[in-house]
This record gives sequence, structure tokens and C-alpha cells, in this order.
Amino acid sequence: MESLLVECLKEFKPRIGSSLDDTIATVSSELIVEVGRKLKDDYRTLCDFLRCLSVVDYEDHFQVVYHLYSTQKNHQLVIKSDIPYEDPHIPSVMGVWVGADWYEREGHDLFGIIFDGHPDLTPLILYEGFEGYPGRKSYPLNDYKEW
Repeated sequence: MESLLVECLKEFKPRIGSSLDDTIATVSSELIVEVGRKLKDDYRTLCDFLRCLSVVDYEDHFQVVYHLYSTQKNHQLVIKSDIPYEDPHIPSVMGVWVGADWYEREGHDLFGIIFDGHPDLTPLILYEGFEGYPGRKSYPLNDYKEW
């Protein structure tokens, strides 16, 4: 699968690797929509299903992780993209996979990621006006004491 991704995505200059059963391509955030469209439409990959979109807080930057699956080819792969902590913007992939809608809204709620082009980033989990982003490692947690 690694050689397939190298060939399929060569124009985007990804970093290719693997972890456990996943083949991973890390790409520039500006290219995420083009990469997604390529992986969805290319006859070699046909990644028509976004299984999950998650955000990882590395404290100095965020990483948006896209878990993709091909229902026709029965294979999976992961696309990662790093974005700056100070200006957490990345293009929305809803135009590629409409199922990204709630995942992106959740990433916005919990981490403050701005998915540029998303039609409605109103809170999905938190209430309107909630202060801060509780998914971030820097978010203060109240000490819990068991009685």
C-alpha cells in the first residue's frame, strides 16, 4: 500500500509511513482537499468513505487525522496534516466526503480548529457561548476528589 500511495500522491510530495496496519501519508494542510479528492476518485485507491476525522493536540501544533476506507477495494489508509497552534485553520473536506460534517464541527468545538469553507460550525457537543476548548491539553481541568 505504501508504494501505491507514493505513486498516487507523488505530485503532493507526501511523507509516507506506516503504523500497525495503517499506511499513512502526511501532507500539507493547504493540499488536504486535493489529496482527498485524488484518493476518492483515483481508480487505484477509491477511498469513498471517511471512517473518522480526529484532532491531536501536540501542544506546539495540531494534527488533523483522516481515516479513509475504500468500500470497493477493501483497503484503508490514513492521511495526516499538521496545522499551527496559533492559527488553527485547515480547509473543510465536506466537498469530498459529506460525512466530515459532524467530525469537523466536533474538532471545532473541542479544539478550536477552523475548517475553512465548512457551511455551519455551530457547536455540536458544547453549548453556544462555552468558554475555551476542552479537548486541548492546555484546557484547565477541575480537580476531582472522590468522596
